[in-house]
Amino acid sequence: MKIAISADHAGFELKKKIIKALEENGNEVKDFGTYSDESIDYADFAYKAAKSVADKNEDFGIIICGSGVGVSITANKVKAIRAANCFNNEMSALARQHNNANIICLGARFLSESQAIEMVNTFLTTEFEGGRHERRVNKIHDLTGC
Repeated sequence: MKIAISADHAGFELKKKIIKALEENGNEVKDFGTYSDESIDYADFAYKAAKSVADKNEDFGIIICGSGVGVSITANKVKAIRAANCFNNEMSALARQHNNANIICLGARFLSESQAIEMVNTFLTTEFEGGRHERRVNKIHDLTGC
């Protein structure tokens, strides 16, 4: 599976650990930065990863900041992106099952490494249920002309 990933300075350390876990499971990971814990603007890096997923260069995206809020707002500005800010494993499953989310956003200040990796694995392996949920997702995209 091809996965885009990015983080701001608050999510940098967690991003490195997630990349390692993903690559150990045979995934191809494209890292859109940041590449240190030096303070940066999260929107610059969240946008790059989201745009690459929207352009279908990667199958899914993972974007991390301190809370997950700023990067999810940024990613959802990109046409064809359905970014979900998840805070537990059940949310990561529901984001895929009901919303067909293609990016998971994580808050590094609120998650342990093991929680984050479990949520990412759940997100990447959970299928979209379709049905009544597909109608709703299509309505979301109709709002932005996707």
